[in-house]
Amino acid sequence: MLPQLLLDTHVVVRWMIDDKKLSREQSRVLEGAVRRAEPVALSAISLLEIAVLKSEGKLRLRSTLDEFLGEMQTSELFQILPLTYEVASGAGALGALKDPADRAIVATAQVHRLRLVTSDLRIIESKLVPVVA
Repeated sequence: MLPQLLLDTHVVVRWMIDDKKLSREQSRVLEGAVRRAEPVALSAISLLEIAVLKSEGKLRLRSTLDEFLGEMQTSELFQILPLTYEVASGAGALGALKDPADRAIVATAQVHRLRLVTSDLRIIESKLVPVVA
């Protein structure tokens, strides 16, 4: 089964650490994906963001970084999408967004035609991709 949703970095972190920080709509669509045994997608750039946040002390995990990332890599729930030529090219064209990681995540959603689960107002207001806020 192919994923229908791409998770923004903060959404996957909230989902795995403290799912009460997700909106009702985000919780509803994620629970639905789990119920249907439908994987959810992550941009590979999100793994980098998580590693950097952890190394800067801005992210507290219940496990080591390697265990946290390993769980995402081995779980059938997550499908990690690589940074490809198409994604990089698309990200370069997203002048409405300044953050390179946001650009890569939005471009990943565009290339793979996925709804982006995010709370990032800049992304939501840009209307560059369909979102679940």
